Amino acid sequence: MSVEIRDDQFRQVVGDDAPLEQVATGFIFTEGAMWNAKTKELVFSDMPGDIVRKWSEADGVTAFRQPSDKQNGHYFDLEGRLISCSHSASNVTREEHDGSITVLATHYGGKELNSPNDVIVKSDGAIYFSDPTYGRMDVFGLPREQDMDYQGVYRIDPVSGELSLLADDFDQPNGLTFSLDENQLFINDTDKGHIRVFDVADDGSLSGGDIWAVPEGAGEGGCDGMKLDSEGNLYCTGPGGIHVYAPDATALGVIQVPEVTANFTWGDDDLKTIYMTASTSLYRTRVNVPGPSIS
Repeated sequence: MSVEIRDDQFRQVVGDDAPLEQVATGFIFTEGAMWNAKTKELVFSDMPGDIVRKWSEADGVTAFRQPSDKQNGHYFDLEGRLISCSHSASNVTREEHDGSITVLATHYGGKELNSPNDVIVKSDGAIYFSDPTYGRMDVFGLPREQDMDYQGVYRIDPVSGELSLLADDFDQPNGLTFSLDENQLFINDTDKGHIRVFDVADDGSLSGGDIWAVPEGAGEGGCDGMKLDSEGNLYCTGPGGIHVYAPDATALGVIQVPEVTANFTWGDDDLKTIYMTASTSLYRTRVNVPGPSIS
């Protein structure tokens, strides 16, 4: 068995088992998986290697950006442009259709961002990203002093491009994902090992922030990558692999992965394949409930 079933709903969401296929290996530490449905390619990062790669069934693994400013999280915006978080450059960028790079965020309140980590795009075009300090550490970024005295979560306005601080009471904010109706935003904290939920106002601001779930179990790994499937079930990396929760926060079970899993995304034409970036490797498995159209 490659799963730990904690609630029978897991069988309907994931399946009785979730056998893994190692798609590729030989990397240093993989992250930031994002599926491009138009090109049928997976984009993912190898931060310590300072390279962003692509993978497809047709071409296998190919280099995409090298050097990459040790980019981590990626997300496609409403126009299909790739938004990326750079650890060593402490910025958020967008790749335009002509291949040029637009820098979207570098500073807040006159101070350089810590190291943007994970990013999502709301249906109104607003960009939300987490800003822990991992990119100011050796291996995963460029060692340097921190300008900020907090680790926050930010929003980039889709019209003005203005950067606003949404929350600053995290130890290390990391993965983030909207509820299906976008009225709630889930954000996890790697150091505290829990998932919080916030209410999203019409202007994009946040309120609340109660603890929603605490991924627990055997094995290495912690709260990092996090996404919802098309039925509102929440997937989050944690000890031993990827933890799966029902919309009411019931812990359904764990997809067990043999390496520390940092992130994942749904892919393939039916969006029922989960591609996992797990330390030195890229894995995939099949599930019953597909991911959303952008995952």
